[in-house]
Amino acid sequence: MEEALTCLANFISSLDTNTRALAPGEWGLVLDCAGFPLDVGVSVRGELVRAQAAVLPSGVIDPHQLLYWNRQAPLVCFAENRAGEVFVCGELPLPGVTTESLDRFLGLLLASATRAREFAIH
Repeated sequence: MEEALTCLANFISSLDTNTRALAPGEWGLVLDCAGFPLDVGVSVRGELVRAQAAVLPSGVIDPHQLLYWNRQAPLVCFAENRAGEVFVCGELPLPGVTTESLDRFLGLLLASATRAREFAIH
């Protein structure tokens, strides 16, 4: 498990973007998403690496569209908070985490957020 945590910390620090350590096992990073910043929180919770980011404000996209997309992508999904804001979130098992799996995981998270933002804009 310690090896996976080290891999995760090294991966995040290697990213060519604004990153910050928030607490032990918690990071924040800012990615470009459809021309706007996407503030992603990454944290270790038990045996999972969790990531989430606010994507759209309430009422901008039909929730049925989000449910449709949830069936298409592995590891990540859309959710709404009580205020109706749309989040993209996901989980990856911590044991066996590799640079490649982290890259794929965060890539899917970013691709999903980008898809939702571009859909809402057009």
